[in-house]
Amino acid sequence: MTTPDTIARSRRIERLVAGMATSDGAGVRLTRVLTQPLQRRLDPFLMLDAFRSDDPDDYIAGFPAHPHRGFETITYMIAGRMRHRDSTGGEGLLNNGDVQWMTAARGIIHSEMPEQEDGLMEGFQLWLNLPARDKMQAAAYRDIPSASIPEARLASGARVRVIAGRSQGVDGAMQRPVTEPLVLDIHLPAGQTLAQPLPAGHNAFLYVYRGEVKAGPDAQPVTTTRMAILDNYADADGVSIQADTDARILLVAGRPLGEPIAQYGPFVMNTQAELEQALADYRDGSLAA
Repeated sequence: MTTPDTIARSRRIERLVAGMATSDGAGVRLTRVLTQPLQRRLDPFLMLDAFRSDDPDDYIAGFPAHPHRGFETITYMIAGRMRHRDSTGGEGLLNNGDVQWMTAARGIIHSEMPEQEDGLMEGFQLWLNLPARDKMQAAAYRDIPSASIPEARLASGARVRVIAGRSQGVDGAMQRPVTEPLVLDIHLPAGQTLAQPLPAGHNAFLYVYRGEVKAGPDAQPVTTTRMAILDNYADADGVSIQADTDARILLVAGRPLGEPIAQYGPFVMNTQAELEQALADYRDGSLAA
């Protein structure tokens, strides 16, 4: 068993956010939880989409080939099968519990297509910004099989899948400089509490996708499909989460870049001129060259 982390004072919940139903790709239905108006508040994170459906009409058309520049995508598959192909030659099949970490950087064109015709498709995609100095570096792609994601297992029955960062003494599958992301999938039994340290300057939020929890010193409830933005008070050194029912929670935190954000669809740069160049590069075929 892993020795649990401890904190002296928990962050409070600043506000609760309900996701917005939308569609993307070729008509995939999803819930956009972290939307563009929250990008500055939750810097360095740009977007969080959640998808869950057992109706093939909601996901079967997938995400045909499309471009990105200037950021990273983290795709976490809870259930289902999704095939990734990209312009770097990268290809992989995401299955239950797998993660895909793609660094679009100067440019990548990829597709994400279901490899199932029925059954449950569930997962998340998180967009993580890149600092200005790294936006025009070479693109990269990495598959992280479920079995390769480190887990912290506590005597309480809690289990933490450490996708990025560090939790309960366990280093995650990914460590990234500059933004220092923490990405955790927390499985918390009813009645149990988990403490997770968070650097004071990092922006953080949690998203409950099973059950119901309470968070912070005020034990404010967070129900299924709600995102809780955590405050940034300097005297708090982490967050305390207590499960009212068996719960599963995404906890995400990162060091803000504090740089301008200029976005046009799948391109995220720092200036309008850089966006115009990204569009020109895509049109003339040099974006992912």
